[in-house]
Amino acid sequence: MSKTPLAAFAVALLLSSSALAADAPGASPEADSIYFGGDILTMAGKDPSYVEALVVDDGEIIFAGTKLDAMGLRGPDTRLIDLQGHTLLPGFIDTHGHMIYFGKNMIDADLFGTLDIPELIARMKVQAAKTPPGDWIVGFGYGARNLKEGRAPTIEELNEVSADRPVLIVDSSGHLGSANSALYRLAGVSAATPDPEGGSFARKPGSSELAGPMEETALNMVRKQRPPFTGELADRVATGAVELWASYGQTTASECGLGLGDDDVDIVRNAIDKNLLKIDLYVCAKDSVADKVIDAGRAVAAEYADAEVADRSIAQQDLIAATGATAPGDTARKLLQLRPDLDKRYINRVRLGGIKFWLDGSIDTAWFTQPYTNNPPGKTGVYSGFQQIPDEVLDAAFDRFWTSGIQINMHMNGDAAVEQALRAIEKAVAKYGMRDHRPVFIHATYMRPDQIKRMQQYGGIPSYLTSSLVSGGAGALFLWGGERGNKAVAANTLEQMGIPFTFSHDAPVSPQPWILTLVDAGVNRATPDGVVIGPKERVTPYVALKAVTAYAAHQIKEEDTKGTLEMGKLADMVILEQNPLKVDPKTIKDIRVLETIKEGATVFSLAP
Repeated sequence: MSKTPLAAFAVALLLSSSALAADAPGASPEADSIYFGGDILTMAGKDPSYVEALVVDDGEIIFAGTKLDAMGLRGPDTRLIDLQGHTLLPGFIDTHGHMIYFGKNMIDADLFGTLDIPELIARMKVQAAKTPPGDWIVGFGYGARNLKEGRAPTIEELNEVSADRPVLIVDSSGHLGSANSALYRLAGVSAATPDPEGGSFARKPGSSELAGPMEETALNMVRKQRPPFTGELADRVATGAVELWASYGQTTASECGLGLGDDDVDIVRNAIDKNLLKIDLYVCAKDSVADKVIDAGRAVAAEYADAEVADRSIAQQDLIAATGATAPGDTARKLLQLRPDLDKRYINRVRLGGIKFWLDGSIDTAWFTQPYTNNPPGKTGVYSGFQQIPDEVLDAAFDRFWTSGIQINMHMNGDAAVEQALRAIEKAVAKYGMRDHRPVFIHATYMRPDQIKRMQQYGGIPSYLTSSLVSGGAGALFLWGGERGNKAVAANTLEQMGIPFTFSHDAPVSPQPWILTLVDAGVNRATPDGVVIGPKERVTPYVALKAVTAYAAHQIKEEDTKGTLEMGKLADMVILEQNPLKVDPKTIKDIRVLETIKEGATVFSLAP
């Protein structure tokens, strides 16, 4: 449809008038909203600090201080928001999750809490009945050690779900799984297929025939062949996950492993083009598809890059979209989401920030310098876990990215994996000097004291899965022994040393993308049986909150705009029913999120 002269005139008028208004002398800010009437915990500083009122305008915090001064910024249209005794905090930041992967899992069978294999098979049969013909039948969330049988389902047991349709189950860690005969045939895996480096296919006793279970890189070989999510299904992956993340108070999500599915890049591109995201998404590309993701990022940036468009008001964008008029720069439809912080690293709420490497596995496959105290099921002899990638691969990555803006994120649980990471960093520093890279030590579950000091020297930041202490602490004590188990997730040691760290849920490794559960676990470190794992590593509720706010913003290099409630920062906020600093610490996980606010706009509300 051709553009009318009236439409073109309207656009030109709006562009010119808004520019004049912005330059008008003596213009005073008129607040969009003023928050008061509850605890407003800024998270700024070493100790807790509160303000009486907080003022938001155009997506930014323009004042934090006394209520009297805040009301001086009130205008005729300002919303006055009485917190009614509830608590306002900075929006929570997800420093290591898998939002896109989780969005897919929301369409799959939920296997969390299964007690035995018959129950698991029954759930998968329900999933099979509602899965369209031609699609894989997939479930996620079981734990082999938690099943009554103490093992994963076999190929024959999964054949009961379907003999001719692909069936895949993945455990709650995301590192172990099992498949039926049809899926193995489709994937081209047979008795003659060798185990890939860093993984294995379980074999039947005394033969090379597939038993069904697989782990680590072997699992990745199979699951990456899943058919792509497209169209409305791709929309649901993104929007469903965003709704869930926001309901837990998160204003920044992460997908740290983009490329686990071959369609991941297309799903994110779809979300960008349709502007589907209500919260920010920090992306780390899986190492094996880094070039593909970086190339895709460059293509997106080239299509959307337009400095004039980035500075336009929401009203200008709406008018251009409504009329179809051509805007300066000739970008009528490829419009950037306006950001109050003008952070050009984001394109419609998506930012490529890092590359993700897996150096070892989960609690059963963590790579240690010393053998396990007790071997996991199925492992015999001297067992120290798996090395996932050779040193040369990681060294090459640091050669490429150490001096760039792309952060290297490394999954590690055992001290041998930590050592591999530190060696690579030390080589990079020797070649290129120190940089403000902030390499992320994902999980870093067990680090020796000497490794912690070296990590501090190079600005490394651990991102701890604290809720694993609740669900897997007893297992760690059994498998790794008390010395390693009780020093796992050494948060208090790091706090005393002045090293920032974060708490992350790694969802779907956690069954939900919860944040306050992480805070609770960091404070209490107690298993369901009441056993405290490493009592000396407990932190205060305030420090635990910093790990999901101020420290989290530092990890993703957005501390200038996120993480605390201070003037000039984004109005990314969460309203909690109670103040985590003023309740029984054992009940922090039970506090409800009442509202999540992204740049001044509500993106989740518990109330209708």
